Amino acid sequence: MCEPGIIRKLSEDVVNRIAAGEIVQRPANALKELIENSLDAKSTNIIITVKAGGLKYLQIQDNGTGIRSDNLDIVCERFTTSKLSQYEDLQEINTYGFRGEALASISHIAHLTILTKTAAAKCAYKASYEDGKLKGPIKACAGNNGTQITVEDLFYNVIARKKALRSPTEEYTHIMDVVGGYAIHNSHVGFTLKKFGEKTDLKTPINSTVVENVRIIHGNSIARELMEIEIKDDALKLSVHGFITNVNYSHKKGVMLLFINHRLVDSSSIRKAVDSVYSTYLPKNSHAFVYLSIELDPKNVDVNVHPTKHEVQFLYEEQIIEKLKACMEAKLLSCNSTRVMYTQARLPGATMVEEMVKKTTDGAKVYANSMVRVNPDVQKIDKFFRTGPKPEEQTKAVEHPNVKVTSENDNENEDLNMSLVEEPVAINKMPDKWKNPVPDQANITYIDPKESFKTRTFQYERTETKLTSVKQLRMEIERQCNSNLREILANLIFIGCIDLHKSLVQHSTKLYLCDTTRLAEELFYETVLYDFQNLGLIKLSNPLPLEELFVLGLSAQESEWDPDLGDMREMAQQMAQLLTSKRAMLLEYFSLELSGSGELLALPLLLDNHTPFMGSLPTYLVRLVTEVNWDAEKPCFDTISRQTAIFYSQPNPDATTESVKSEQWKQEHVIFPALRRNFLPPTSFVSNGAILQIANLPDLYKVFERC
Repeated sequence: MCEPGIIRKLSEDVVNRIAAGEIVQRPANALKELIENSLDAKSTNIIITVKAGGLKYLQIQDNGTGIRSDNLDIVCERFTTSKLSQYEDLQEINTYGFRGEALASISHIAHLTILTKTAAAKCAYKASYEDGKLKGPIKACAGNNGTQITVEDLFYNVIARKKALRSPTEEYTHIMDVVGGYAIHNSHVGFTLKKFGEKTDLKTPINSTVVENVRIIHGNSIARELMEIEIKDDALKLSVHGFITNVNYSHKKGVMLLFINHRLVDSSSIRKAVDSVYSTYLPKNSHAFVYLSIELDPKNVDVNVHPTKHEVQFLYEEQIIEKLKACMEAKLLSCNSTRVMYTQARLPGATMVEEMVKKTTDGAKVYANSMVRVNPDVQKIDKFFRTGPKPEEQTKAVEHPNVKVTSENDNENEDLNMSLVEEPVAINKMPDKWKNPVPDQANITYIDPKESFKTRTFQYERTETKLTSVKQLRMEIERQCNSNLREILANLIFIGCIDLHKSLVQHSTKLYLCDTTRLAEELFYETVLYDFQNLGLIKLSNPLPLEELFVLGLSAQESEWDPDLGDMREMAQQMAQLLTSKRAMLLEYFSLELSGSGELLALPLLLDNHTPFMGSLPTYLVRLVTEVNWDAEKPCFDTISRQTAIFYSQPNPDATTESVKSEQWKQEHVIFPALRRNFLPPTSFVSNGAILQIANLPDLYKVFERC
């Protein structure tokens, strides 16, 4: 007869590792816990970096409240939390975390490092953890407000679990689902997700909207079909807000995002109820996109049901589900009259891509309304205009023309000619030579025509801007960014220039008319702010006297001169003194170099292969004095950036053929490539005519069919 086994108490390390395996089942679970901690810390911006699906490297950085330095020694121990003090608090819990197990569990199955700084602390603190305990001393270091948590080699000591996981690509898909869900629900928080060393895969702006984030994450095909639902019931203490797709959208898998008291959960009963409502309207085995945010009295919800907190139980479940079904049914019935019916049958499993490949390989004809031009060098608009450069010239060295602007000085009755002369340069090189004759009456020494303004790009280590005002201006740009316009500009194909201020671009099958000057102005404005303290220099081989430049700028507005302002020369002297007194700040932040004796030595280099039209330089300097708010930091930086952007966006107005060629070359090979790479178009461009859709190929073919 066998003897019974002896019952022994497991060691603490074994217990902790078993518990960690229950809470952290895959990298997405670990990330979910870390995101919830960041949201509990009142973060407004969360950046996530992943390597090998989160198994090798998983980092989350936020700008929340941070962790107190005196709490770092116990932060990774089990059941240590700032959100719960006694069991009864669970009845009124309003935070994501409450058990104090997430960081402890991660530290038992991975290498964990925390870098954190509170607003009151003078510096940041860094600590590493292993098996819930500190690994070495806590170190003081530099850092931003908030917390950065790095998880490396997840499941390095749980080999069976690591081998059971799917490929890194599939694990990254789970991570994208988690980040996407929280980004939609917390639309006021900016989320960024990217793979280590690669481009950003997901980015939502701060203070966005649910619909806008759905469009960014899931596409416009879902966002345009969304309907808002809302339920209020005081008896059940129930509040529901969400968005569901109408009957025009269906998908084999579908998406259901369910938040109960702001916690991402899954409920099989609610999922079945939603499917039963849509089964009347959608084809068999098709599903909808549903986002629901349900708020209940915390006393009616049990959040401590599942180790991963993925499930909850709540009272009055049947009544709540009935109300949900009734509300969704009413919404779907109200949109039934606008349902789009598709009459063209498609074979099961066939996709448009497969059909197009089959047509192409079989030699069948592909109709023109299904074709999209993807090569910008094919059939360019310049072919139809004699004034434009020939296609073969765009890949060769381009000779830039003389650029002249004439300003009349009534006192001396002499003409001022400021001209720009450049040698032939290759497309990817900088222009080499400038010429700037200056009038006798300005008391300026003539510049030898052989001398030139030389454009020089200086390579140096990038300086990180720590000024709050500049960061706020950058955040305003990101908040105002329109994702639809960003998609258009990021994937545009340049068609050609209409004139100095208008261009045509193509995106997909649509043709757009762009106000190039307005786009360039906003591009340079963003460039100044995002390259703040890091701009290059355009060195002037011979310095220009500020006072004379101010006289020229004021003379251009002589018809509007107010005699009460006094003598124009005295005003120019005062302006030169003011700008000279700010020269240290202008050089450090904006690369605008002035000498102590009042001479202009260099201008900022905002974009490679681009130099501003020098005929507008006097007006630019005058506006720097008159239009800039020098009294407050943020308005000062904002107005300087704006005036600089206006100056750099002005095209050369010379109407000669060579000048027009130069401007067109600059638009195609400098301005629009920069717009594709870096530009964040503001929402105002949708309504102010900066970008207008003027044609859609499928619609044109419908017109032709009727003719």
